[in-house]
Amino acid sequence: MTKVSVKHPRSELDRPDAVFDMASELFSVLSAPMRLKIISCLRDGEQNVSYMLSKIDTTQPNMSQHLNTLYKAGVLGKRREGVQILYRIIDDRVAALCRAVCTQVETKGKL
Repeated sequence: MTKVSVKHPRSELDRPDAVFDMASELFSVLSAPMRLKIISCLRDGEQNVSYMLSKIDTTQPNMSQHLNTLYKAGVLGKRREGVQILYRIIDDRVAALCRAVCTQVETKGKL
């Protein structure tokens, strides 16, 4: 009789520690509500700071600080066009993650 090998689903804990470390760093970057608003604002495409300020109630220095954090973390890209800097999401998985979590929270009312 031949022994049949049964494949067991991979456990989340079978992942390398580095995966959990990187996920933790990403969640840390995304832990500020302002950064989630910025990502939401940029889901439709590249925008300048003036546009984002018209959509998000904050000051220019606060917006710049959060944009810089997202840029340094590799979530956003930027380019200069004349005197303006345009920001864009460079990892669509981050936008999808933000949308999924915010949708779940909104649907459930709270965590």
